[in-house]
Amino acid sequence: MSRCSECSRELKSVEIALTKKLVNRGATEFLCKTCLAGRFRVSEGTLDEKAREFRDMGCLLFTELPEGEL
Repeated sequence: MSRCSECSRELKSVEIALTKKLVNRGATEFLCKTCLAGRFRVSEGTLDEKAREFRDMGCLLFTELPEGEL
């Protein structure tokens, strides 16, 4: 399992997908939602909303995510 490159917390697949979508599609290091929200100065709720939007738009990074993980 991957860990956040800033705080070492274990990551969920949605956090990996968000890092790839918002930071770099080829990323090999990932951020948890808390650290990603801090980097972009938004709330974790905003990131959840964006993940749902990306999934609903058909972004392949988010299409396989379980509903409970968003």
